[in-house]
Amino acid sequence: MGQTAHEHGTTAVFASVEKACRERGLRLTPLRRQVLELILQAGGPVKAYDLLDSLKTSHHSAAPPTVYRALDFLLENHFIHRLETRNAYVSCFHPEASHSGQFLICEQCDQVTEINAPEMTQGVLKAAAEQGFKPSKEVVEVYGTCRKCIE
Repeated sequence: MGQTAHEHGTTAVFASVEKACRERGLRLTPLRRQVLELILQAGGPVKAYDLLDSLKTSHHSAAPPTVYRALDFLLENHFIHRLETRNAYVSCFHPEASHSGQFLICEQCDQVTEINAPEMTQGVLKAAAEQGFKPSKEVVEVYGTCRKCIE
């Protein structure tokens, strides 16, 4: 079953991220926290330069490397996902566990739903292994129309 940011709630995501940081000995700096908060508040895919524009209201000296370092930290620790086809970022709705990104993206309202389909990941990894291929990452993005827009 998939979840959107609205359904999961930003408080739950923050609690999971904070817990994961404590358990892994990671530092969630104020800037990293603010970038994560901006991604959660966006309610859909958000681009790095949009994050930079938002950050400049409170961090006047914010520059692209500042945002990209925060994004790299959040990505490396599986707190957010990058939508490859959109070059944009969305929150991870269960950041306590490392996993591949699988998303349903509505072409009408831009709603992004993260799904959990481990059998899909296993199928891709098995097919890759049969070809002697070692994947470095897997992101599945399925575009279409969400239930709300169909109704």
